[in-house]
Amino acid sequence: MAKIAAIVTMHERQVEGGAPTFIVEDEKALEDTSFLLEKILDASAHDLKNGTYILVHHH
Repeated sequence: MAKIAAIVTMHERQVEGGAPTFIVEDEKALEDTSFLLEKILDASAHDLKNGTYILVHHH
């Protein structure tokens, strides 16, 4: 079972839900924030290829 730990996006209006969401302004911040959170949360970052990454805990 997997659980979304966080969302990092450049498109605030495309994201809904209960996971913590980090809004960034450009592609570099998107990648930097996603990979930093990946380490902090001990999660896997997945690029949805639409300006959004999800950070997932895989069990």
